[in-house]
Amino acid sequence: MIYENLITKKDKLAVIGLGYVGLPIALEFARKLSVIGFDIREDRLEMMRQGIDPSEELESEAFKNCDIEFTSSIDVLRQAKFFIVAVPTPIDEHNLPDLKPLLGASKSVACALKKGDYVVYESTVYPGCTEEDCVPLLESISGLQFNTGFKVGYSPERINPGDKEHTITKITKVVSGCDAESLDAIAKVYELIVTAGVHRASSIKVAEAAKIIENSQRDINIAFMNELSVIFNKMGINTYEVLEAAGTKWNFLKFFPGLVGGHCIGVDPYYLTYKAKELGIHAQIISSGRKINDSIAEYIAKQTIKKMISADISIKNAKVLVMGATFKENVSDIRNSKVADVVHELISYGIEVEVIDPYADSESLKHEYGFGLIEKPGNNYSAIVVAVNHSEYSNLSEDYFLKLSTTPGILVDVKGIYRNKIKKLAYWSL
Repeated sequence: MIYENLITKKDKLAVIGLGYVGLPIALEFARKLSVIGFDIREDRLEMMRQGIDPSEELESEAFKNCDIEFTSSIDVLRQAKFFIVAVPTPIDEHNLPDLKPLLGASKSVACALKKGDYVVYESTVYPGCTEEDCVPLLESISGLQFNTGFKVGYSPERINPGDKEHTITKITKVVSGCDAESLDAIAKVYELIVTAGVHRASSIKVAEAAKIIENSQRDINIAFMNELSVIFNKMGINTYEVLEAAGTKWNFLKFFPGLVGGHCIGVDPYYLTYKAKELGIHAQIISSGRKINDSIAEYIAKQTIKKMISADISIKNAKVLVMGATFKENVSDIRNSKVADVVHELISYGIEVEVIDPYADSESLKHEYGFGLIEKPGNNYSAIVVAVNHSEYSNLSEDYFLKLSTTPGILVDVKGIYRNKIKKLAYWSL
């Protein structure tokens, strides 16, 4: 019944949390259904009403021909029968899960919940969180009984920021429900927009676990590459050359070393280690991977310092340019950017650091990390650290870096994009 009422627009679908995950989902559904886009930040809502994506992921065209109302009103939210929660699930300063946004969104939904409604969570959580943390909150505030009064499901987000190829409609969607009836209804709703199809998980916990291990697996594999990079650096071997050679075998997994930040890979494994600890298990591999990846920014900064000392550069009067501040290439997102750790480590040695980035917002960086961007680089840098491989940086010549550098100049190429192209500058990469 819920599916039929949605496609005939008798009932409405609501998306709670309109960030880089929620907004694309809301707009895709709004081409098929009547949608309520709910967010607590009125400044962001006003931008969306004008066809502007605050996350700078979507073009204005994405807002056209969409049946959607953007609101922060619980009264408007009550018009919905099918709720999708897509809010961030960060970690706190102790690397523990911070469920405040998720529980806050659950409270908003609970205030709007009616008999027969559906609530589907997309936020990345540890297995059990939906049923153990969110459902009791929905029950206590709404006064409704789980299963008999309302249905709950879980369908983890799989959006990759900055990726214009693997968009929401083209990635298989994992879906789950609290029973067979809800699983079928939730799957049908998502099939309206996901052309790649859906995978029906056997339970909510299975769907939660599937999402959390996706990013944990990537984190562990990148940690292995980072550890190899440290080993090969001691041997005087270039890691990327090793990986290029090893990658000629058909079943070699092509991961690369680098800074691991952002709101997914750098965060999600901590949700799994937290749950494991609750169960009396020390997740050794996951924890080790996190420890390695969290230390790589300091390692990059120290290798830069070592290169400068080897070149007889006075650290006290040195000036370093860092190119790139976002957590990954070709996005404006600075959340949990490990470039900030590189900058702060260099500053701790008394070095003057300047940062440029074609995507990041200077004021946001100042607010989050205490440093902003310069508009244009100078020409007196003892070292240049290319920290993020933005497309704007991919074809820069050695002459470009030479013009920015003092003599002797040092280029630290974190992602190895200038390998075999640098002849005059002292060069180092992971």
